[in-house]
Amino acid sequence: MTNQSNDPAHAKGTIRSRLLAARRACAPERRAAWSSAACEVLVGQILVGQVGAGGVVAAYASFGTEPDTGPLLAGLRGRGIRVLLPILENDMDLSWGYYSGPDSLVRRIPPGGSRPSPIPEPAESLGVDAVLSASWIVVPALAVSPSGHRMGRGGGSYDRVLARIEASPRAVRPRVAALLYPGELDVDLPLEPHDRPVDMAVAGETVRDWDESPGEVPSR
Repeated sequence: MTNQSNDPAHAKGTIRSRLLAARRACAPERRAAWSSAACEVLVGQILVGQVGAGGVVAAYASFGTEPDTGPLLAGLRGRGIRVLLPILENDMDLSWGYYSGPDSLVRRIPPGGSRPSPIPEPAESLGVDAVLSASWIVVPALAVSPSGHRMGRGGGSYDRVLARIEASPRAVRPRVAALLYPGELDVDLPLEPHDRPVDMAVAGETVRDWDESPGEVPSR
């Protein structure tokens, strides 16, 4: 029998429950203000990273109490940057398609489900490797540790994406940024072998950057 006190998965479940409860308890207008600030900061960081018109950024369409990515998607497209959004495949991997505005998205019935997903997705898939064309990838997260390791909702889809990026033969790989609320950064997280770090986390107006050499694979 597994000792739950030493089980990283069990500990993560406890942390997830606490953080999700905190998100639900937070006033919607406060979440909106934090989201707007974080998206503005992140767009600025991406532009500093010399992604301009015609460049590609992979992001995601938020849902529920997640930080609202609407301002991020609009800010990127307003600067002529092409945006990729994920599509959940039957094996829980993510393929990607271009985002051309809210009307370009659809709600599919997810694998094993009977109702349309609350997460809107692009109508056409470019495949799982399309994400490798991006200069930046913005990923959802519930928390990021002091070492930059991300904790998501537990489905493992983004762990597979980040592993695919690490295995890519590209000389310059995408930078990975997580979008959070204040209080979700520098969370003490148990680590498992599949956990992957991010390069940057943005929580409200706070930015944490673990990679001082943009475009190079971190040594950690």
